[in-house]
Amino acid sequence: MNKKSTLLSIAALLTVGLALTSCLDDENPYTVGLGVTPPTMLTATLNGAGEKPTSTTVAATGTFTGSLNTTTRVLSYTVTYQGFTEPLTGGHLHKITAANGTGPVDIPFPSLTSPIIATTAALRQGQVDSLVAGLYYANLHTATYPAGAIRGDVKKL
Repeated sequence: MNKKSTLLSIAALLTVGLALTSCLDDENPYTVGLGVTPPTMLTATLNGAGEKPTSTTVAATGTFTGSLNTTTRVLSYTVTYQGFTEPLTGGHLHKITAANGTGPVDIPFPSLTSPIIATTAALRQGQVDSLVAGLYYANLHTATYPAGAIRGDVKKL
């Protein structure tokens, strides 16, 4: 390879590099035009009034915040809560399957100590689709309320 073709190759690489870096959007850390999909942000506010089919009078409250990578199908989330007067007996994400807005446990929380911070293995595509569609709820259970003490429907931000 001669010096002229080497210099042309270097110039071409620099031009491509500059073009790619000029596509960055400072407001959004994901690159524009490169096929990178930002995560879907999810949220829920948990309280006794949100319980279904029957609300509770539990004074405890909580939040669910999640980041769903729809490409890898991995959900990272944090659940915080406060105000319980008895220990939790369970905590999960439930998929809504019944007409009354309830459904079975689908993603159990690995801990019951606030804050619950976890990342799932790759979810099935149906789970991802249902999360994005708002068909899940976060639920925390106690002995007094085995069907759920506080609940929040998971929605996209």
